[in-house]
Amino acid sequence: MLSMKAKYALRALQELARSGETRLQAHELAHRSRTPGKFLEAILVDLRRAGFVDSRRGPSGGHTLARAAERIMIGDVIRAIDGPLASVRCASVSAYAPCQDCPDPASCELRTLMRETRDAVSHVLDRRSLREFASAA
Repeated sequence: MLSMKAKYALRALQELARSGETRLQAHELAHRSRTPGKFLEAILVDLRRAGFVDSRRGPSGGHTLARAAERIMIGDVIRAIDGPLASVRCASVSAYAPCQDCPDPASCELRTLMRETRDAVSHVLDRRSLREFASAA
């Protein structure tokens, strides 16, 4: 399930993509993305660390995308904010960990089902760029 933090991060990135090269100050970005200001500030720190946002201080400062919106995939943003897409660690590609109560992960039907689910979600999110997401009506 998508966390509120990831939802707000996607809304903020969507607004930055729509603003082009214009830098948006945090209060304006919070207003446009309908995100609580203090919460957005923490999210922007995470987005900067992940390489999605460039921020500058000062009167002509603000926030903008660190790279082209076409090169930012929605799946990457969600992973940066929420972690792996898999709902259980044993189905994760990037953060696999076997379940402690599972005697044989290789033959576990639940793991197989959750892996298929993770693959389907990944198939959608890893092929959708921020540019496509931002330009959807």
